[in-house]
Amino acid sequence: MHDEQMTDLERLVLSRRRFIGAGALAGAALFLGGGTLGRNALAEPLAAARSRPLLGFANVPASSADTVTLPPGYRFRPLISWGQPLHADGAPYRGDGSHSAAEQLGQFGDNNDGMGFFPWPDDPDRALLAINNEYVNYRYLLAHGHLPQSLEDVRKAQAAVGVTVIEVQRKGGEWRFVQGSPYNRRIHANLPISISGPARGHELLRTAADPQGIEVLGTFQNCASGRTPWGTYLTCEENFSDCFGSSDAGLALTPDQQRYGVEHASVGNDWHRFDERFDIARHPNELHRHGWITEIDPFDPNSRPVKRTALGRFKHENAALTISRDGRVVVYMGDDERGEFIYKFVTRDRLNTRDPRANRDILDHGSLYVARFDAGDGDPQQPRGRGRWIELSAGKNGLTAERGFASQGDVVIRTRQAASLVGATRMDRPEWIAVNPHDGQVYCTLTNNHKRGSDDLPVDGPNPRANNIYGQILRWREDGDDAAAGEFAWDLYLIAGNPVVHPGTPNAGSPQINADNMFNSPDGLGFDADGRLWVLTDGKYSDSGDFAGMGNNQMLCADPRSGEIRRFMVGPVGCEVTGLAFAPDYRTLFVGIQHPGEEGGSSFPDHQPGMRPRSTVIAITREDGGVIGA
Repeated sequence: MHDEQMTDLERLVLSRRRFIGAGALAGAALFLGGGTLGRNALAEPLAAARSRPLLGFANVPASSADTVTLPPGYRFRPLISWGQPLHADGAPYRGDGSHSAAEQLGQFGDNNDGMGFFPWPDDPDRALLAINNEYVNYRYLLAHGHLPQSLEDVRKAQAAVGVTVIEVQRKGGEWRFVQGSPYNRRIHANLPISISGPARGHELLRTAADPQGIEVLGTFQNCASGRTPWGTYLTCEENFSDCFGSSDAGLALTPDQQRYGVEHASVGNDWHRFDERFDIARHPNELHRHGWITEIDPFDPNSRPVKRTALGRFKHENAALTISRDGRVVVYMGDDERGEFIYKFVTRDRLNTRDPRANRDILDHGSLYVARFDAGDGDPQQPRGRGRWIELSAGKNGLTAERGFASQGDVVIRTRQAASLVGATRMDRPEWIAVNPHDGQVYCTLTNNHKRGSDDLPVDGPNPRANNIYGQILRWREDGDDAAAGEFAWDLYLIAGNPVVHPGTPNAGSPQINADNMFNSPDGLGFDADGRLWVLTDGKYSDSGDFAGMGNNQMLCADPRSGEIRRFMVGPVGCEVTGLAFAPDYRTLFVGIQHPGEEGGSSFPDHQPGMRPRSTVIAITREDGGVIGA
């Protein structure tokens, strides 16, 4: 990212026809929360959209079939699947888990999640896709189908996580993966990554391998993502602590380690048994070097990713970017764990729309805030209330040296503890956040929380149900429609539920939820140019009991103006539907099918004997070539 490292292509990309051009800039801003920039640039499409219904497709019935189900007139095609070689000399997928770690490094990673579409500067038929590879399914990754039994097994898992960047090209109206493109690359758990921001060089980030605390190996457990207006990709590290464990079963875990979910035996990975970097008994500071948002330049395959520590350390879900009224960048973030918080970061400097290169370090300087919500009005169908943002800066709001926050580095490394100290509201697992490009309102999925209603987590305003097994979608509007405002008004846009099993009770859900569109555990979230809100689920797919009639995980589409919501897609058996991106003309929708058959019962997408199921990115189009959802 430095001048001396820039390639000719990077210079071309950075110019982006004087900062990407109005259309592409709007696209980058709107999908991940385009505020002022998106609204101004999309004035004409908005006027047209208001003259017609937003939802132009038939509601899809629930399904438990091992395929992707779409409305009439739509079709899908696999774009890329786990194990697919990125280059011609890569090992073809064999379907039996026998690939080596070295072979996996040259293949598409496992469990794809959030993604971002990056149009080519001067060619509408070329683009890059940056795609998260969150974690692995050992059942299918390894030939023996169990947790790692050797360092080679661990290295293979580490090679399958992180991020994959691929080139795609449009031919005959269809976007296809370009094998052998020089832009195809894996960003994995052992790739050197720079550390920037207030935690750079902090004593808690120093290790024997990196005594200066300025470079870390790898990114992993990458959940969702964000796209910046200056053309880079933000990948968010979520359940990073799952990869750590202790060789000393009697080791007393520190309060900080416990707060971030560390367990002696790790959580389903066992990396620490064969790779001592992940053994907290031997290298306790390694834990602090993960749980960040990492910035990647997809157009420069030789660039080094950067962990932007000013954005805080927690179990990041996604990063929703928008612009404040005075031109600063605002990043909304959720911490996906029961009882954790919602954050926003406001940059110190204004977005430079003339020189994208000047924004490359803009996320290193600014103020981090956490949300506090009031109790609301108690309306059982759509509670509403007020909230405010509390600044998390060393020396303010009780974050003093005596309490362990002598510097901003302390604050961002121990973000959860800082948020607790200032009295932020504990939420029902904040997941994806998206900003409506037309009115600036912010939406956040609160996916579920079976512990809500306990003495430790009492029912409160935006978390109104005990034993919350269905989840809800929170919405707020910043005062003055300014993303940098200190206060906001909130309501629950939608409460998921099952009105068939639980009629007339809070578990029936909001009035717009019915037998035809019900779902549980909203997770992924995003807007398109016309203002449709797309909702992806990661919930229970038993289709029985509390979840009877819901079928497999799914994608829904909502009209924020009317509240109407329809089921658009149902995924195959055992999958999570997660990750979405649109081509700039909105005639192709890219969606992630993660861990099909995680408990067995699926052969998606190959449907061939002897082939293990594979996480896959699919491309959805209309048979008439029209706009998705219209």
